[in-house]
Amino acid sequence: MKLYIAKATCSLAVQAVANELGLSPDLVHFDVFGKSMSEDGNFADVNALLYVPVLETEHGDHLTETIVITSYLADQHPESGLIPRLGTIERVRMDQLLTFIATEIAQKHIPLMRKLMTPEGIAFHTGKLLSAYGTLDARLADGRAYLTGEQFTVADAYVWATMWHERSGVNLDHLTHLQAYLARIESRPAVRRALEDEAAVVARHEQRLAA
Repeated sequence: MKLYIAKATCSLAVQAVANELGLSPDLVHFDVFGKSMSEDGNFADVNALLYVPVLETEHGDHLTETIVITSYLADQHPESGLIPRLGTIERVRMDQLLTFIATEIAQKHIPLMRKLMTPEGIAFHTGKLLSAYGTLDARLADGRAYLTGEQFTVADAYVWATMWHERSGVNLDHLTHLQAYLARIESRPAVRRALEDEAAVVARHEQRLAA
């Protein structure tokens, strides 16, 4: 199994989930600006749309989209509790939450980070992000450890991996429940390892380019 990642992107969510499951996919770093990889080959052959994450399964399938890949991995290990069982109302609610994170958080950051917005667009997207993160903060206000209760799930991994507010210029300091929640996630060994493994493969890629 091979996982194509890029630095400081939502591919970290897949890494964290894989680590929680005790999986060790081979990591390949894709430089989204220079378009090179940490191994030989052309990333366009992996994903013609040129974005990560991409999971290459043992059968040679290439899976894309963070919520698809994390859900797929978690479904292979139902005992982990990382995602509810298919066909249940709990799974429908999880899919709803994952879609919310993708559309109202991850995608709202990108135009801000890439400085593509007019002043009106900046205000609109900033307001959308503040509303979305405020919704998560309110959900956490009852003292639960994670978004759906006491169990860490794929949704928590996705929120953590898309905390791009500093790069987007969105101040979340007032959301104290969210801040405490992020600290809990960042203390998880699987999450710390995701950051360490990402840094290692990025460093190897940089050395390869410099050679």
